Amino acid sequence: MSLSIGLLILRVVVGLLLAGHGSQKLFGWFGGHGFAGTTGWLKSQGFAPAWFWTLLGTLGEFVGGLLLVLGLLTPLAAVAIIASMLMAVVRFHWSSGLWSTQGGYEYPLVLMFVGLAVALTGPGAYSIDALINFTLPSLAFWLVLLVAIIVVAIGTISSTRQSAKQASGQKTA
Repeated sequence: MSLSIGLLILRVVVGLLLAGHGSQKLFGWFGGHGFAGTTGWLKSQGFAPAWFWTLLGTLGEFVGGLLLVLGLLTPLAAVAIIASMLMAVVRFHWSSGLWSTQGGYEYPLVLMFVGLAVALTGPGAYSIDALINFTLPSLAFWLVLLVAIIVVAIGTISSTRQSAKQASGQKTA
């Protein structure tokens, strides 16, 4: 029982914060720049098509966070969170080092591993997954996660190349 209460607290707190963070980028809530602003920023970082990467990232945070709160489709929510945070770590924070005080990857790394831990333990008894008896076979989880990691790698590599071209003054498509 205390494990399920602990998981509920973890899911609600982390899920709401992630959903709020995603809503800043998606809707402009809580002082965010909204979809258009986020799309423009990702375009400036070399992401093409920027709207696609904005949609993936913002939905990963917003929908992944809401699903985590509810304990609904928890393994898929975890994949969305892991992928969004992996992109944040690798593409936006890695060069600043570990600590967030320097713009580093400390916080998104923690969120990424919280997602993984909840995926591996399950959402607990106080979840919609428990209510409807939803489970995702372990192999399916790892395959979906692998696909998400490949998508993150493609986005990271292509945006880094595009950004380098922009910085060198070459024409970009």
